[in-house]
Parts: sequence; C-alpha cells; structure tokens
Amino acid sequence: MSDLQELSNELISDEEFRPEYEAIQPEPDITRAIMDARIKAGITQIQLSERSGISQADISRLENGNRNPSLNLLKRLASAMDSTLRIEFVPNASTKQTSI
Repeated sequence: MSDLQELSNELISDEEFRPEYEAIQPEPDITRAIMDARIKAGITQIQLSERSGISQADISRLENGNRNPSLNLLKRLASAMDSTLRIEFVPNASTKQTSI
C-alpha cells in the first residue's frame, strides 16, 4: 500500500475529517468520470474540444477540478463522447433500507 493510500485511510477514519471529505466528494467524482469517459472513448482533449465545441483549455480545467460543469455542459461532453449521461443517487452505507 502506498504512503498516500495509508494517509487517506487514516484521514477518512478520523471522525472530524470524514464529514468534510464526504462533503466535497462529488466534485472529484465528476472530474474523474469526465476524464475516464474521454480516455475510454479513446480521444484526446483536443478531439473532445473539436467534437463538443468546448475549448480544450476548459476541458483541461474540468479534468483538473478547476471548474465545476453545468448539467448542460455535461450533456454536451457526453454527446461528444457518444455516451449517455446518467446521474444517480446512491444511499449512504449507513442508511438502513426498510421494506414495506
């Protein structure tokens, strides 16, 4: 296990740190999803820029987490990567599901 992974595990187990970490987690997840989809599509940032009409600099900012995308921008990116945008709500692990 890497030093970074060990530090991450240690910090996440801290009761004061965990809520702060979880509060910002959607942003890095979106950033990672954009980059993963582009790589899976086998295209560069420049190609994605040409297909989407979004500047390569803005795509770079999105992938670096320096810009938060709007829903419309995410739709444009998905279309340019011949993908479907899907957003989902996932119950927290601590939430108990009850059946009626």
